[in-house]
Amino acid sequence: MSTTIPVSHVQSYARMASLVFQRPGQFLKEAVRFEGGIVGKSHTFQKIGTGIATVKARHGNVVPMDLEHTAPSCSLVDFFAPEYVAPTDIERILHDEKSAVMQSGLYALGRKLDDQIITVLNTTSQSTITVVVTTEAAVRNGLITLLEALDDNDVPNDGQRFGILSPRMWSRAMTVKEFSAADYVGADGMAFTQGAAMHSRWKFWNGCNWKQHSATPGKGTSTAEMYVWHKRAVGYAAGAIDSNTAGSDNVAAKIDWIGEKYEWLVNHVMTGEACMIDDTGVIEGVSNDTTAIATT
Repeated sequence: MSTTIPVSHVQSYARMASLVFQRPGQFLKEAVRFEGGIVGKSHTFQKIGTGIATVKARHGNVVPMDLEHTAPSCSLVDFFAPEYVAPTDIERILHDEKSAVMQSGLYALGRKLDDQIITVLNTTSQSTITVVVTTEAAVRNGLITLLEALDDNDVPNDGQRFGILSPRMWSRAMTVKEFSAADYVGADGMAFTQGAAMHSRWKFWNGCNWKQHSATPGKGTSTAEMYVWHKRAVGYAAGAIDSNTAGSDNVAAKIDWIGEKYEWLVNHVMTGEACMIDDTGVIEGVSNDTTAIATT
C-alpha cells in the first residue's frame, strides 16, 4: 500500500452539533414579580407603605393612616442576539446549524435576564452580612443570619423567599447537616442524591428556595456575593414583541432571508428590565470563595 494513501481516507462528522457548556439562563424569572407584554418604554410597579393604627376620642375624628404611595419604574432596554447562516454552508455540514444558532441565541438572552435581576439585587441598601466559612457551624449560622435579616424587616415567610449561592458556597452548604440531611429537608432536597439545585430546579430549606448560580458577583474571589430576597421585592417588566416564534413571553426569535447577503439572519430579541420595588426585602451576603471547604 502506498505511504501517501492516508490523504484519501474518508473523514466522518457528527450529525448533531454539541453546544459548549453554558448557563442556559432565565432561571431567576420565576423568583421576581414578572409582568410581560408591556407596551411602552417603561413600566411602573405600585408600592404602598405601612399604616399605623391610632385611637379616637369619643365623638372625635379618626386619624387617616396617610399611606405612602411610591411607584418604582423599569425603563425597558432592547437586547439582540443575531447570527447569519449561509445556505452554501448548510449544504456542507451535517448538523442543523439554524437550530443550534436559535438555541444559542435564546440562551444568551436568558443569561442577560438573570444578569439584569442580579444587578438589581446588588443595589440593595441593606447592610451586607459577612458569612464566615471556616467551619460547618459558621456556614450554617451565616445562612440562617441572612434569613434572619429578612425576618427583622418583617418580610413574610410565605414560601416566596429565594436565595442564590456561588458554586463554592453551595458546596460549603452541602457539608452542613441541617442543609443536607433527611431529618431537615424533603426527598427532593437531598444534597448528595439530587446534586446542586441549579438551572430550573430550586431547593427548599428553612422557608427559602435556594439555587446555585454561577453568575453571582465576585464568584471565585475573596468577596463572593450571595443574596436572599422576597419575590415581591424585585420586579421585571418584559416588553411585547411582534412576530414571536420562540414560544416565550419575553424572548422573541425570528428567521429572515437577507437577499443582499444571500444568508439567513437568525435573530433573537428581548425587551425588558429589572427594578427594585422594596429593598428591605433584599439581603446581600459576602464570603471568601478562595478558602478551602471546611472539614469540621
